[in-house]
Amino acid sequence: MQSIDRAMNIIHILLSKSPENKLSISELANETDLPISTLHRILRAMMKHRLIEQDPRTKFYGIGSIWLEYGLLIYDTIDYVSQTRPELEKLMKTLDESVYLYKPMGNESLIIERIDSSSGAIRVYDKIGSRISMHIGASNHVMLAFMEQREMEKIVGSLIAPSEQEKFINYLNRIREKGYALSENELTEGTTSVAAPVTNHHGEVQGAVGIRFVNFNLTEDRTDFLIKNVCLAAKEISIKFGNQRLE
Repeated sequence: MQSIDRAMNIIHILLSKSPENKLSISELANETDLPISTLHRILRAMMKHRLIEQDPRTKFYGIGSIWLEYGLLIYDTIDYVSQTRPELEKLMKTLDESVYLYKPMGNESLIIERIDSSSGAIRVYDKIGSRISMHIGASNHVMLAFMEQREMEKIVGSLIAPSEQEKFINYLNRIREKGYALSENELTEGTTSVAAPVTNHHGEVQGAVGIRFVNFNLTEDRTDFLIKNVCLAAKEISIKFGNQRLE
């Protein structure tokens, strides 16, 4: 069990440094607080299973190719992604903005799909697989707003200072009333995010559809257009998940 914990810690460290970057064994030793001899044995075992790989020239270590293979194998088996992709592509073409699909994962959300706009305009991009704390961003706010009350309060209680919790929950209640979330300059200065919830046949939150874009010269009409179509796409996806109350 200890070896698995150590191996996964190494994976997390390498991922946190970005998949494109690699670390030397001494850097990994500093990050993991493991002796070089112990770390060397673990790295050899991980290389055997292609969990990591070593650059033959620099001898630095990075994420192995097996993760890509695993990801591609399961990607289209996830109903959540396969059922939503046509609606996301349609939304991207309608808005000419990059579109994201988020899934709640405890106190964080995970970006599990991104459909990029082909426009040459300035765009804001977030990586698929990125995790974002649930108290940050329109997509996370809208998922919290539509969660079961007890689950929402548990997450808010773990992320928001006690003195700010009532104010934040009131803000989430307003989002639920509107049916969407809009945030400005939260993740990146000069950007606006719009998101709407995806729910199943029980009304349970499955995720969110969202966009994030540069808000320079953003007009009220354009904002209304974006909100309307993000909400429509989220509604269509929710219907696919059996939420017939939205039909």
